[in-house]
Amino acid sequence: MRTLCFALGLLLLVACCCDAMPEALQYNTAPANCCFRFYKGSLPSHLVSTVTKTHSSCRHQAFIVQTIRGRQICYSQTFQWALNIYNQLRNTKGSSQQH
Repeated sequence: MRTLCFALGLLLLVACCCDAMPEALQYNTAPANCCFRFYKGSLPSHLVSTVTKTHSSCRHQAFIVQTIRGRQICYSQTFQWALNIYNQLRNTKGSSQQH
């Protein structure tokens, strides 16, 4: 019994101290796009290409607005213009897919 407890304890110690990770977990699973600073001005809507929400694990929830020239701008999710343009683009895409 003592040998079994010793073996299990040793196995747990080795498992805790081992740096090896399964291959699937070696890739970075953190979100690629999080926002840390926010733009406070609005853009003309015809310059906006896409609007996406940041990943839920980002510290600050935000919208990433991509312009037609490829520039990405961060807006806080509490910024009314960004919320409006997000809903506008989402509703436009949804209504065009229904027809």
